[in-house]
Amino acid sequence: MKLQELSSFDFTRLRDVMVDRQIAGRGVRSKRVLDAMRSVPREVFLPESLWEFAYEDSPLPIEQDQTISQPYIVAIMIEALALEGGEKVLEIGTGSGYAAAILAQIAGSVYTVERIGQLAEKSAAKFTELGIRNIHVLHADGTRGWSDHAPYDAIVVAAGGREVPESLQAQLKICGRLVIPVGIDRRDQELIRMIRVSEHQYKTEDIADVRFVPLVGEEGWPEEEPVATRKYLLWSRPATRLWRK
Repeated sequence: MKLQELSSFDFTRLRDVMVDRQIAGRGVRSKRVLDAMRSVPREVFLPESLWEFAYEDSPLPIEQDQTISQPYIVAIMIEALALEGGEKVLEIGTGSGYAAAILAQIAGSVYTVERIGQLAEKSAAKFTELGIRNIHVLHADGTRGWSDHAPYDAIVVAAGGREVPESLQAQLKICGRLVIPVGIDRRDQELIRMIRVSEHQYKTEDIADVRFVPLVGEEGWPEEEPVATRKYLLWSRPATRLWRK
């Protein structure tokens, strides 16, 4: 399909089919998650050259050697957070912004941290364009979380760590849920859910075998290639504002 045809193509039917077959059809039961997945257009978070693949059951490449996660993986991670609506959620690894947009349909506020400045700024601009006003974007080391707004009802990490960063554990509310891929390999992990039982106790549950880009930062994997280290706060309400720290 040519790009000019895609620009006027109605993706709604494809999105409904994706939710029915790839997500509900594979066991996701949360109505909140299913409704959110139906409402957010995945194609707008992709380069236009990839729009025709937007609703295929696979991750896709985006800028800076990163990926937009497979829709099913996004769904099971958000379902594992057990959101009931109105919560304060921390996301680590904004990436394209797609998962944050899904979260924003359920949570009261979403705080998302992205280490790559270009992705952080582009995502913040996309949220403004879509009129999503409850997402706040920080350009920083995600392994350190975002302590200014802690504690969080739920934390989701869209990159694979060697272990669960202590900073993220500390920023989780008691009875809160943290979902993260963890593994000793940079590219192969086990998706786990960690529940904070008390001040110093956590319960861990395995969810699925997954493959994510590595979680890079002070409490994660070392950097393989240099990335700009300036720290910005990008706040998408009602239009993107840029703050320096």
